[in-house]
Amino acid sequence: MIKNFYHLRAAILLLALFNVYAVEAQKPERQIREVTILYTNDFHSAFDPIPAYWLKGAPRLGGAAYLSTYIKQIRKHEPTTFLFDTGDMFTGQLSFLTKGEALMEMMMSMKYDAMCIGNHEFDYGSDNFEKQMNRVPFPVLGANIFYQGTTHRYARPYTILEKNGVRLGVIGIIGEDARSVALPSGITHLNFLDPLPIVRELVKELKPQVDLIVVLAHQGKTGPMQTDAENRPEVQRDFDEDRWLCGEVEGIDVFVGGHAHHGIETPYIHPKTGTLIVQTYGYGTRLGYLKLKVKGKKIVWHQGELLKVWSAKFAPDREVAAKLARYKEQVAPQIGQVMGRLQTRLVRDYNRESTLGDFVADVIRAESGAEVGMTNAGGLRGDLPAGKVTNGNVLDALPFINSLVVCEMTGAQIKEVLEQGFSLERGLIQVSGLKAIYDLSQPVKQRLIEAQINGEPLDDRRVYRVATNSFLAQGGDLYHTFLQTKQTDVGGLLSEIVMKYLRQHGEIQAPKMGRLLPLDSGNRGKGYTLRRVEVIGNETVKDNLVFKTIGLNPATLYHPSDIDGCINRLNRFGRFERVTKDNFEIVFDDQERFVDITVHLREKPHLRIRTR
Repeated sequence: MIKNFYHLRAAILLLALFNVYAVEAQKPERQIREVTILYTNDFHSAFDPIPAYWLKGAPRLGGAAYLSTYIKQIRKHEPTTFLFDTGDMFTGQLSFLTKGEALMEMMMSMKYDAMCIGNHEFDYGSDNFEKQMNRVPFPVLGANIFYQGTTHRYARPYTILEKNGVRLGVIGIIGEDARSVALPSGITHLNFLDPLPIVRELVKELKPQVDLIVVLAHQGKTGPMQTDAENRPEVQRDFDEDRWLCGEVEGIDVFVGGHAHHGIETPYIHPKTGTLIVQTYGYGTRLGYLKLKVKGKKIVWHQGELLKVWSAKFAPDREVAAKLARYKEQVAPQIGQVMGRLQTRLVRDYNRESTLGDFVADVIRAESGAEVGMTNAGGLRGDLPAGKVTNGNVLDALPFINSLVVCEMTGAQIKEVLEQGFSLERGLIQVSGLKAIYDLSQPVKQRLIEAQINGEPLDDRRVYRVATNSFLAQGGDLYHTFLQTKQTDVGGLLSEIVMKYLRQHGEIQAPKMGRLLPLDSGNRGKGYTLRRVEVIGNETVKDNLVFKTIGLNPATLYHPSDIDGCINRLNRFGRFERVTKDNFEIVFDDQERFVDITVHLREKPHLRIRTR
């Protein structure tokens, strides 16, 4: 009997211990919990799929309704999923015509959990975006944005989100570079503070209350404004500012970036703090995906990637598609009218001269009667298609409320603007009526080699009339020189001026390129070829050929009989090791219509380019 009693007591004790262990094992700090974070950035009103013309067959990528379907599929299988955006939803035709309302409604239907504010949310003024923030049920965050001269924030600094027992503290910030490219007149009564001390303070405040800290940030250098940026690594911006901030603040678990359009294919792990840094290329062509395993308040495993949104693989989300269709129907008269035709597609290029940039600069120069036209690469937000061009296409390309302004500028001031463009900090300035040669191997502010207006060297003291847009005239994109000029606001939105030009001219050819010419100097000791040798004499008789060296400032005319003069000029220019007749060569083709001029150094010609 006593023996059975001890057996029974032992069994009860074991059962109690098992129950205690089971309860302990079920506590959050001991469980492994799975969390999924989905993210977008710099969507820029990419409602419709984009033809990936840089890929074989130009398959379609993105589109809001297809992106929404993809998100729903992931949520179905991974219930603890959060969806975030890091700003710049606005821009584009529907955004312009609805003042951003269509974007906020789209995000509502897609059930975003939170977003931070980007610079383009101020395109229609801060008062307008304040109304849009109040329209949506999810939190819109801007921890370092304050009303001018007060301690009152413009937006919520953070939010705490909870799903299936997992709590996230989410902070939103905007950086200095992003603030500097916001429309100046749209943020006049706002003040943007340094985000670092604010993030540090909020992390300290939130850490005890949540399982993970997530920062949504719109900062860093301005991303390249071109559709094929993900296929052009040379134009990709860095994410150094994100890395720096994450190294300065302990306790950030996940940092979702934006503004730079820097696609991070797999999460970057900060070597000092362990923060996971992520970002997409923008435009909704990729869905950012980050899967986490969390034990207690620590990420113990992660896997992340940028998921391609192949439009052909998904059915469009009916709710999102229907909502967008209603908005498009409302504005149909403003986006569906054919303005004219283009013989070829006009495309953007952020860091080089582009056909679209040349075209817009030509149009504003013609409209104003100015000697020079200038527009910023960052203001071109969509390509213009070959064939029929509608008013909607123009609004996609020029979505901002920018008017035409004529500035009286000295030649010296024009050089300052060109040098700012050649820094590539905010993309290459696009021009009309002006030709310039520049050398990116030289220090910033010393890259302009030669500039001409109407075939004449740019005169530092002469005053020229320069047509531009009101954003640049207000000193936008770091072109502060415009602020020092006498200005006349001609009026009329750039988009409307381009539409009028298309209507008046019917079918339009692509503008002639060759206005902004980079000088490739090559490596010292390897050789050098003059890239732009302009034949201006008799092109069929070699002995009578006269060529013009461009890029030697000033340009000089030479005849083959005066090779010594050309060589002396090259040596004075100072870009070469010693040039002699033995390492200088002029080569004609069989028809004597083309010429190469090559400087051979150490018997290794670096480059040979045939030029008409």
